[in-house]
Amino acid sequence: MKKPREYAVLFKSMASEWKWLLRYVFHYRLEIAFYVIAGIIGTAMGLASSVASKYLIDAVVAHSRDTIAFSAGLVIGLAVLQTVISAVTSRIASVVGTRIRNEIRSDIYEHMVKSQWRDINKFHSGELLNRLEGDVSAVSGSIISFIPSVFTRSIQFVGCLGIVLYYDPTMAIFALLSAPFFFFSSRFTTKMMRKYNKESREINGRILSFGEESMQNLQTIKAFDLVRTYTGNFKSLLENYRKIKIEHDKFSIAMTLIMSLIGLVVSYSCYGWGVFRLWQGVISYGTMTLFLQISGKLTGSFSSLVSLVPGAVSIATAAGRIIEVTSLPLEEDKDREQAEALMESACENGVTVLADGVSYSYEDGNEEVLSNIDFRVEPGETVALVGQSGEGKTTILRLVLGLMKPSGGVMEMQINGEALSISDSTRRFCSYVPQDNAVFSGTVADNLRVVRPDATDEELKEALMIADMWDYINEQPLGLQTLVGERGVNFSEGQVQRISIARAVLRKSPVLLMDEATSALDAETEGRVLNNLMKSDKKRTCIITTHRPSMLQYCDRVYRLEKNGHLSVFTENNQEIKQ
Repeated sequence: MKKPREYAVLFKSMASEWKWLLRYVFHYRLEIAFYVIAGIIGTAMGLASSVASKYLIDAVVAHSRDTIAFSAGLVIGLAVLQTVISAVTSRIASVVGTRIRNEIRSDIYEHMVKSQWRDINKFHSGELLNRLEGDVSAVSGSIISFIPSVFTRSIQFVGCLGIVLYYDPTMAIFALLSAPFFFFSSRFTTKMMRKYNKESREINGRILSFGEESMQNLQTIKAFDLVRTYTGNFKSLLENYRKIKIEHDKFSIAMTLIMSLIGLVVSYSCYGWGVFRLWQGVISYGTMTLFLQISGKLTGSFSSLVSLVPGAVSIATAAGRIIEVTSLPLEEDKDREQAEALMESACENGVTVLADGVSYSYEDGNEEVLSNIDFRVEPGETVALVGQSGEGKTTILRLVLGLMKPSGGVMEMQINGEALSISDSTRRFCSYVPQDNAVFSGTVADNLRVVRPDATDEELKEALMIADMWDYINEQPLGLQTLVGERGVNFSEGQVQRISIARAVLRKSPVLLMDEATSALDAETEGRVLNNLMKSDKKRTCIITTHRPSMLQYCDRVYRLEKNGHLSVFTENNQEIKQ
């Protein structure tokens, strides 16, 4: 009973994956219908050409010149028309296939970036890119080629079978000798193809993830002399891929060999029967030629239909991997209208950030990072979060950004007497300077305007001056058009931090969050940057995390995170609080 249940689960899973896929098919139903019709016409032309060849050969044998000319013209005309239709369908496949692929990629990318941060963060970026590219390519190709192929090959099979049955029903029996084997082996073949496709796509994802991560950290790899280690690890991944590929190929070759041998038996059976009927004088040479062509097409079309099964499995596997990502819960932005209505007031009067009895645990619930914490930051105030690494400082900033939700307590932003629960909707009130490298490839201007596309050069200059970065940028030959390489290449770590600070300033948000944002700056530069920040907006609410004592002198309060997840006031107005 176990085997039937396994197959039932397998086919049920594939059915749900194809159901997801069919929504794109429905969207492009007219183009696909045209493609299918063109394919059916082309198939009909091929069958008609085979029948016309029969009459041509019979006419040649009978020395009937008029029939020869007509049949030859018909064969040539059908061949030319079939070639034209093939070219048209190829053009349709190219145009529509590209549109479908782009639409699916756009949909998947949008879902990825809109997914709740905590859920999408479980996937490695390389694995996400693998699904966005490899799996989407497999799925989009199926819509414009696989589904129409089902119709055209079915029509070809039915047409060939009809012609053979018309001229000699016994020939149809010989031509379909392979049918029972294909039918009874389909379940096993489906299961094995599903297994190999899933394994190969997963190992491809790991290879992409490893390659991406190692290229991003190439400096560290070289600095610690880890080149041999990483090349060895990469070779190990490739070796795993090779083993899976060999297993897959071994299975495919075995199945192909069996089907080829069966095909040979069928072909020679048809050939022998045709020769026998010709020897008996029951059929003509033309009919014999038709039998050879049609029986080959009949066997081939049936084999093609069966060969669609591995394709369907591969497509369903790719679709399943995409569904795994697209089924992640999305950010709702449910308070968007209220937040946008309060934006002007928030910028004019400032925002109060409040946490009341907030707790946070990891998803498994075994470890509580934050335990019943309270804090309040008024407009114009700057507070610091201090504590040992890993105690939850960055977690608090992520909670304020609405990237994660507290497991208990209340977090809200208060604007002119109106309160909004912190969520992805309130994120629009915040600017953020992350702890790690967060610049993009492009120019300095591109990196700043990403938060305000309409910002003028003068506004970019003002933001860079506040971040103490304008003098350096102004000295560069290209100025604001100076190129920033991947991960900030061409700039020092401190300069990258100041570009990130300038970007946050340019957004002109009423709440500024800085996560170890000056860790790469010297004390003098840090002082200038922080002084500029304090002067630039008297209403700004600022929350910073830091390990540097020099930053605390700019703060109205300092909160210390303890190992037990509690938050206590460490200093207020630069005076240490005695606990």
